[in-house]
Amino acid sequence: MIIGSPAYYIFCIFEFYYIEKIQKITSVQASPTYKARFEEAYVSYYARMKRFARQYLIREEDAENIVQDIFSELWEKRLDFTSLVNLNGFLFMMLKNRCVDFLRRKTFEQLAVDEIQSEYTRTLKLKFDSLEALDNKLLNENDIDTIISNAIDSLPERCREIFVMNKIEGKKQKVIARELNISIHTVESQMAIAYKKLKEALKDYMPLFLFFFI
Repeated sequence: MIIGSPAYYIFCIFEFYYIEKIQKITSVQASPTYKARFEEAYVSYYARMKRFARQYLIREEDAENIVQDIFSELWEKRLDFTSLVNLNGFLFMMLKNRCVDFLRRKTFEQLAVDEIQSEYTRTLKLKFDSLEALDNKLLNENDIDTIISNAIDSLPERCREIFVMNKIEGKKQKVIARELNISIHTVESQMAIAYKKLKEALKDYMPLFLFFFI
């Protein structure tokens, strides 16, 4: 190879590319003989392993990380390359299994995201349908007042009294308890009953319930 020729510069770039990647793995000392064998295997197989992984993992970064991780593991375990009868088959199976694990994990993650998104979409649709059902042409101010008044009037007497004092008159629960000579617990219980009954009475007008009472 002639120094200064295009082929020479391509060779230098190619060599630097692999040397840089190998150095990230081989920071721990090993015998010169083993390091030479490791570098030979790395240069021989890295590109084809990355191409294979890239076909299945879509993102080049993921493919590169998996191949790099495989060689890092081989270096840490000081794999004796000379003891392998079929290095091609060994590396292929190792790479295939890593790709399968990666895709399985990504599939589960995506399924979880899809489920969350589906639930969010269903919730949005329910809220949209509920709000859209309140036709502005059918619900004027008088209609709203009548619907709310009828719902409140349907409450049991004591329950209605406490609810009106709290939500209509704006009195705090402690004040209501003192004025009616009852416990705070009783006020809280009656308010809970009122909410439950109003929610049922206004089930066809849920946006009104949320707007006026929550």
